[in-house]
Amino acid sequence: MSQKQINRYVVIQKSLEGLLTVKEAAKVLGLSERQVIRLRKGVMESGVSALIHKNKGRKPSHAVSDELKGKIISLKLSDTYKDANFKHFNELLERFHSIKLSYSTIYNILTSTGIKSPKKRRRFKPHTRRKRKPQMGLLVQMDSSPFDWLGIGCNYSIHGAIDDATGKVLGLYMTKNECLQGYFEVARFMFQNFGIPVSIYSDRHAIFLSPKASKLSIEDQLEGKVCNDTQFSRAMKELGITIITARSPQAKGRIERLWNTLQSRLPIEFKLAGIKTIDEANEFLKKYVFELNNMFSVEPLSNEPAFRPLSNDIDLDSILCVKEKRKVDNGGVFSFYGKHFKVVQKDNQPPIPTRTTINVFINSLAGVQVEYKGIVYETEVFVKPKKSSNDAVKKEKNTYRPPEDHYYKYGRNLVKPIIYDESDQEILSMLEEIFLGKDSFVDRYKNLG
Repeated sequence: MSQKQINRYVVIQKSLEGLLTVKEAAKVLGLSERQVIRLRKGVMESGVSALIHKNKGRKPSHAVSDELKGKIISLKLSDTYKDANFKHFNELLERFHSIKLSYSTIYNILTSTGIKSPKKRRRFKPHTRRKRKPQMGLLVQMDSSPFDWLGIGCNYSIHGAIDDATGKVLGLYMTKNECLQGYFEVARFMFQNFGIPVSIYSDRHAIFLSPKASKLSIEDQLEGKVCNDTQFSRAMKELGITIITARSPQAKGRIERLWNTLQSRLPIEFKLAGIKTIDEANEFLKKYVFELNNMFSVEPLSNEPAFRPLSNDIDLDSILCVKEKRKVDNGGVFSFYGKHFKVVQKDNQPPIPTRTTINVFINSLAGVQVEYKGIVYETEVFVKPKKSSNDAVKKEKNTYRPPEDHYYKYGRNLVKPIIYDESDQEILSMLEEIFLGKDSFVDRYKNLG
C-alpha cells in the first residue's frame, strides 16, 4: 500500500471507533461525506483491501498490445524509418501499415525504449514575430536549400516558394546547384497553379540583385545612376512583380522553417517512392506540394487572394528566359555564346532587315528564339562552311640563328665558365660584362696571339 492509502485507512479506522465523525473524517481526507461512508462500509466488510483500486494490476482493455508495440519499435529501427521524426513516422504508420494511433501514444512507446527523435527541439526563445500578410499572394518568400535529398551522398539544391499569408508551398524544383533555371521553374509552377503575386521576398543572391547595386553611393543614386537588372529581376518586372531583398535569413524565416520540415521528410518520401534521379524528384514534387499544403497551410485573414490570374496573352517562354541583344548579318545569321544561329522566317512573318539589333531569348523549354518588333521567330543552328584547305606545300619557317662570331655570342665557347660563390646578381652581371662583353679580355687575348 502507498502512504496515502495507509493514511486513509488510519482516518477511516478512527471514524469507525468513534474518535472522528464522518464530517471530520471527510474534511481530513479531502473527500465528500458520501465517499467516507462508502469507504467505512468497505473496510467493515473487506478490511484494508477495500481501499485498493479494483483495477490495480489489470491491463486496460484499450491498451496497446505488446505485439503491436514490438512491431512499431522494429519499424522505427529499420533502415526505412530510422531517420523519420516522430510526427512523420506516425503519419507513415497510418499510410503504409494501417496503424492509427495518437502522436502521444507513439511518442510514449518510442521514448520508453530509449529511442529519440532525430529532429531536436531547441529551447524556446521569446521574440517578436512579424505578422502574416492579410491576403494570399501579397508576399511570396523564395529561397534555395542544398542538401543530400536523394540520400546518395551528393548535395542537390531544391528551389522553393512559400506564401507568407497562408504558409502554402507555391512550388519546388530540384537542380544540381542554386541557379536561375531553378527559380524560373518555381515561378512558372506558381504562375500556372496559383497566379502572379504582388511581391517576392528573397535574399541578396546575384540571381535577384546585381552585385554592383551595393556599390552605388548616395551621390550616384541622386544623379540617377542605376544598376542593370538581373535576368530574374527583369522577368519579374515584366510581370509587374516587386522584388524585396532581405539582409538576414531570419527576415524570411517562413521559408527557412520550410527547409527544416522538408529536410526531415523528403529524403524518406523519396526513398519510399524509389526516386533516385533529379527528373524523378521534380515529377514527385509537383504532387507533393499539394500534400504539404493540406497538412500545414492556414487560412488567411482575408478570403480574397491578391494573386493576378495568368492571362492567355502572357507568353511565359518569352519572359522566363535569358534575354540578350545581337545583330543579324545579311543572311539572317547571328552568333550567340560561340555558336551561330539562323532566323527561321515563317510565311506570315515579315523579314528582319540586315544589320538589325534583335532580342535573343534562350530557355530550357523553347530553346533559342528571336524577337523583333514584338514578333517571336524560331531559330536553327547554322554551321558556316569551312574554307578549302590549300594543298600547296607550306614553306618551312627559317628561324634566324646568329653565328658564333656574333658579338653577343663571341667568346662564350673560348672562355672557361666562371664559378663565383657570391650570390649577388649585380656582381655576376658585372663580371660577365667584363669577360664576355664586346672588346673584352677575349679580344685582347686574340690580338696578343
